[in-house]
Amino acid sequence: MHTRMAFGTTGIDLHLPDGPHYRVIHARSAPPLPDTNLAIAAALDAPISGPSLSALAQGKRSAAIAICDITRPVPNSVTLPHILSRLHRAGITRENIALCIATGLHRAATPTELDIILGPEIAATYPIVNHDARDTAHRHIGTTTRGTPAIVNQRFLSADLHITLGFIEQHLMLGFSGGRKLIAPGLAGQDTIKTIHSPRFMREALATEGSIDANPLHDELLQIARMARHDFMLDVTLTQDRQISGVFAGEPVQAHAAGVHSLRADSTEYLPQLVDAAITTAAGHPLDLTFYQTIKGLTAVQHIVKPGGKILILSACTEGVGSPEFTAKLATYTTPQQFLDSIRDTPVIPDQWQLEKLALVHSHHPLLFYTPGVSPTQLGSLAAGTLPTADAAIQSLLAHLPANAEIAIVPDGPYAFARVRD
Repeated sequence: MHTRMAFGTTGIDLHLPDGPHYRVIHARSAPPLPDTNLAIAAALDAPISGPSLSALAQGKRSAAIAICDITRPVPNSVTLPHILSRLHRAGITRENIALCIATGLHRAATPTELDIILGPEIAATYPIVNHDARDTAHRHIGTTTRGTPAIVNQRFLSADLHITLGFIEQHLMLGFSGGRKLIAPGLAGQDTIKTIHSPRFMREALATEGSIDANPLHDELLQIARMARHDFMLDVTLTQDRQISGVFAGEPVQAHAAGVHSLRADSTEYLPQLVDAAITTAAGHPLDLTFYQTIKGLTAVQHIVKPGGKILILSACTEGVGSPEFTAKLATYTTPQQFLDSIRDTPVIPDQWQLEKLALVHSHHPLLFYTPGVSPTQLGSLAAGTLPTADAAIQSLLAHLPANAEIAIVPDGPYAFARVRD
């Protein structure tokens, strides 16, 4: 069998030997919208809930827009001009509109990346705030019912109107991305980010992909967004080739819920039973830039693999492992239980939560990696599962499996949303 997998910017071809039963699971979605600009305009002017953006902007002197960083393929160059034109018509001038890149604890966006994120013309002519969670330009605006300090970017808070611009996909902790996530962790201070990524939340059974209604982390972020006065959101859903398939705008809680409902209905792939093993990806560029982001492919596929079933992930990792903190933690990784025990009652270190999510998967599944952008010496004990070529990785996955094994092939990694039907 031959199949093509998302990998870097070009993809990678796999040649799978005969014998096992391969089930290819592609990312599913609604079809692309026939007229994207018409749909965006309609969503802004007649939102799912609450006043239109133009009505909200009336009488305001300033606005701040939270925008995803380079790790998210959000079509801002298509959606953002519609927002800006309405703000300008309401009298808000260009210099009073702050475009806040919601990096969380990721690195700042480079000038080249800003051109990609915003479009060159917008990047050159509007004030840009590259969020830095570690600096002091934040304000403490309250505490959640679970005790999380709500610390948010001061530049965003100081605006008269607060808008978020993102897209909705499954998320390894929050159930689904978009909406409230652009404020926290996107524009939150590091103390807030560390708290919401602590073992207390990471080990919640419902803090996982596709889970939102009873997800305590989702509720936590809604509280923080409410404190920050999240006025309006525009989120989109995307097809496999990243065309816009849906537009959801308006009062953030209701608009985001509508987007999640639509995505679930359009994208869920149901399997009759758990599979014996899986081959997946980190969805290619830009999500597979680092090993840190690659972990999302592992966590997404765990829901369809039998306990003890192997998982192989293919990821280019052209920017290496990730942040210095994550790199240091990964290099000392020995066993999943040892890692989970070591961080249970210690201060949270930035990015440890991603390795914690990996350890939770690793507790139930042998993990294999084809990640040419990182050296095995950087992966701690995970180096034992690292293979030098994709073919060698496939052979390692197939070793000791029954001849008629069921193997899931997930070319689009975390963009595919699969579950076993109850």
